Amino acid sequence: MIAAEITLTAQFYDLDPMQVVWHGNYPRYLEQARCALLDRIGYNYPEMEASGYLWPIVDMRLKYVRPVRFAQTIRVSATLAEYENRLRIEYRITDAATGEVLTKATTTQLAVETASQELCLESPSALVERVRKLLP
Repeated sequence: MIAAEITLTAQFYDLDPMQVVWHGNYPRYLEQARCALLDRIGYNYPEMEASGYLWPIVDMRLKYVRPVRFAQTIRVSATLAEYENRLRIEYRITDAATGEVLTKATTTQLAVETASQELCLESPSALVERVRKLLP
């Protein structure tokens, strides 16, 4: 499948009182990786809007395996897992130096037609066609 990866360094302002990255900051990391993936597909949020669809996240799951600490450099990968009926993306946050898995996550987004606010049971061709062009 199609994937993208970003590299980040945990900043002081991301930490909680226990000196690890606060759990609520992980979705921001996922969002950055998701945008890199959507850029690779050519269907990031401006293209979604231009195609007449909203793509709200309807489900997000995170499994915190090990904490991310101050100044730790991490890699966040986003891999397209499903696209025909929904947009499901799988994520892995790993230590950049060791490759150790720190967090596993998934998000699910559904297409909603902007004009009617109707939920779509199939992904619009604006996404499907772009994905298929990138697949072998």
